[in-house]
Amino acid sequence: MLLAIWGGKKRLYAATKFILYTAGASLFILLASLAMAFYGDTVTFDMRAIAAKEYALNFQLLLYAGFFIAYAVKLPIIPFHTWLPDAHGEATAPVHMLLAGILLKMGGYALIRMNAGMLPDAHAFFAPALVILGVVNIVYAALTSFAQRNLKRKIAYSSISHMGFVLIGIASFTDLGLSGAVMQMISHGLIGASLFFLVGGTYDRTHTLMLDEMGGVGQKMRKFFAMWTACAMASLALPGMSGFVAEVMVFLGFSTSDAYSSTFKVLVVFLAAVGVIVTPIYLLSMLREICYGPENKELVEHEVLVDAEPREVFIIACLLVPIIGIGLYPKMVTQLYDATTVQLTARLRNSVPTLMPNTSVAFQDTSTLFMRSPIIGD
Repeated sequence: MLLAIWGGKKRLYAATKFILYTAGASLFILLASLAMAFYGDTVTFDMRAIAAKEYALNFQLLLYAGFFIAYAVKLPIIPFHTWLPDAHGEATAPVHMLLAGILLKMGGYALIRMNAGMLPDAHAFFAPALVILGVVNIVYAALTSFAQRNLKRKIAYSSISHMGFVLIGIASFTDLGLSGAVMQMISHGLIGASLFFLVGGTYDRTHTLMLDEMGGVGQKMRKFFAMWTACAMASLALPGMSGFVAEVMVFLGFSTSDAYSSTFKVLVVFLAAVGVIVTPIYLLSMLREICYGPENKELVEHEVLVDAEPREVFIIACLLVPIIGIGLYPKMVTQLYDATTVQLTARLRNSVPTLMPNTSVAFQDTSTLFMRSPIIGD
């Protein structure tokens, strides 16, 4: 409703596409939830009781696929992402902040809470696919963002790229990797909201979203220039900010995982690093086109480029303070969920699914052998 009522010229198209994608995907949640509730001798909707049920592996895989399709739309995961650029392209700044800061994180949270937490055997089977989709998200969305000339769409595709780290962390089978995935969701919720707030503030003054029509804005709006610079640095994972901590945790967690072969880990880290390298390029080029360079004479003559008001500076400060605080002392956030992620990782590692014939040993701890499919084997 927020998008359909107060959005841009194509707001009805974007809102209709958004509701069709999310409502259609939610049907898979409903069907999978009902199937889990009615499975077995007892009918229950208590999530702990449902998670304690013993499901046949084929049934688990079917349930996992249903939940995954639904949450792939919400995260979003390529190729279920096409609603996001349209929604962001027509939404107002507050709706941007809700989409980037809250909605996308619901998909990642649900993958951890329901897919991995309630269907651990199926998660072991799907984990390699999650990693591959995560790499595709990072690289494809980063390259697509690089090519965008519309400011809203550029930031929207960067959000899709950052969500790829969440997928890799969820599929890492390590405490550090899963903790990094949760950290990435918290971090990007703050960073994405701040960037879209600045997009809205800049549009209110310039009345354009096209980077080709901007230029030299930083000379007239120095507070906005400073805020754009700080938030762009946070998004490109500058050390000392939350994005850097989250991405390093995911990289280290996945690279130290025993669930995958060394060749596969090297390939994944290398491709993800390509996305990490492309991200500063498109963010810094965006910053240059908005704030640096020659002034657009038509823009300066026809628009009053008023600098940021105290209210706007306060809002960005409220977002930047936790971004920098988490970057300097991440334990103040990780200690809130460490017990949960450690417990979930232990359950995933202790699962011994009988996936298919010729399964291979992925890693071994002191008590159990973790078996997985031969998609990626040592």
